[in-house]
Amino acid sequence: MDLQFNRHRRLRKTANMRALVRENRLHTDDLIYPIFVAEGQDIKREITSMPGIYNLSLDHLHAELEEVVSLGIKSVLLFGIPEEKDACGTQAYHDHGIVQEATRLIKESFPELIVIADTCLCEFTDHGHCGLVENEEVLNDESLDLLVQTAVSQAKAGADIIAPSNMMDGFTAAIRAGLDEAGFENVPIMSYAVKYASAFYGPFREAADSTPQFGDRKAYQMDPANRLEAIREAESDLVEGADFLIVKPGMPYLDIVRDVKNNINLPLVIYNVSGEYSMVKAASQNGWIDEERIVMEMLTGMKRAGCDLIITYHAKDAARWLKEQN
Repeated sequence: MDLQFNRHRRLRKTANMRALVRENRLHTDDLIYPIFVAEGQDIKREITSMPGIYNLSLDHLHAELEEVVSLGIKSVLLFGIPEEKDACGTQAYHDHGIVQEATRLIKESFPELIVIADTCLCEFTDHGHCGLVENEEVLNDESLDLLVQTAVSQAKAGADIIAPSNMMDGFTAAIRAGLDEAGFENVPIMSYAVKYASAFYGPFREAADSTPQFGDRKAYQMDPANRLEAIREAESDLVEGADFLIVKPGMPYLDIVRDVKNNINLPLVIYNVSGEYSMVKAASQNGWIDEERIVMEMLTGMKRAGCDLIITYHAKDAARWLKEQN
């Protein structure tokens, strides 16, 4: 028969041939590992909905970091769990807050490790929202000053990157101005520019004890149905002085990652969030999936969508699997 067609399978017939033409590759350098640090002593508390992830007090942090460094992971993202909370989130910007103390410990013991400090109030407020509250409304402009104080205190403690996640309008501009005024003009901002109001955050709220005590966060986080709004948010943060942009969550928003990548010329980070992690872990524990293959396919898909870096709770496992592949 006189058939005309392309033989695409020629480039798939062996493992080496497939490797030769592979378009996207995952590297350990791409991975950022989130760590939950808790005030107190002798705390190593596994998060029920996130198997393998722990709340760690400072006396357990060193062992965790040794493993992280041994696997070749070069960046960690810190979240803090204080012993005391109040309406203003005071412990977020206290010079001896848990994130600040953890940052100092890391920089003393592992000075080359990149410390990214999450800059938000929700883990530190007794109401669980990301800013000041009045009559059950989250105040935008009044919250900016506290977020600036938080960022400056984190930079003073030695944080390499400030990562504001609060979704207040103008937070990047305010924090950039505050850091510059305090003499930290060389500390970059990794902005959670595109952060959706997502059900995928559920396990994180257990981990960080940050569930809102009233209402929800839909008045300041983005509507999952919106696509063009993501570009507006990203463009605003570009103008305001962001050095990196984050899209959060990951798996359900790969179209947004590609849109932002195509429109904004900044390093792009995706956050493979807690709910995504927990679903994989649950399916794996039930024997329904091959965890390694699923995780590596997911993370590679995020790179293919356009991200440069991936914040993921799978980072240690992925780094281990990448080592085994080599």
